[in-house]
Amino acid sequence: QVELAESGGGSVQTGGSLRVSCAASTVMHQAACMGWFRQAPGKEREGVASIDTENRTSYTAFAKGRFTISKDNAQNTLYLQMTSLKPEDTAVYYCAAAEGRVDCADGVCYCPAFGIWGQGTQVTVSS
Repeated sequence: QVELAESGGGSVQTGGSLRVSCAASTVMHQAACMGWFRQAPGKEREGVASIDTENRTSYTAFAKGRFTISKDNAQNTLYLQMTSLKPEDTAVYYCAAAEGRVDCADGVCYCPAFGIWGQGTQVTVSS
C-alpha cells in the first residue's frame, strides 16, 4: 500500500507557477508533521516546507514568499503551491510524514524526524 503519492509535477518556464499534491491516505491523520523536500541532480535532499497538526508552517529560506504549504484534512491531501519559479527550483519534490510529537520551546516548534516518504514528482523549470 502506497502511503504517500505525489502528483502535479511538470515543466514550467521561469517565473511560472505549479502546484504539487500528495495523496496521504490515512498517514496525515497520524502524522505530527507533513513536509515537502526536494533533491536536485547531484545535490543532497533538502527541506522545503512543513506543516504540523496545528497548521503551523515552516519554510526554508529559499521558499519563503514564493512557496505555500497547505493541507486538506478531509481529502487527506498535502499541497505545495510554488510561484515565481526559477531554474534552480528544478528537482524531484518529495512528500514526507513525521510521526511522533511536535516539540515547542521558546516559541519555536520542531517536527520529529520524517520517516515516511513518497516516490517524488519531477519539477523542471526552464529559462
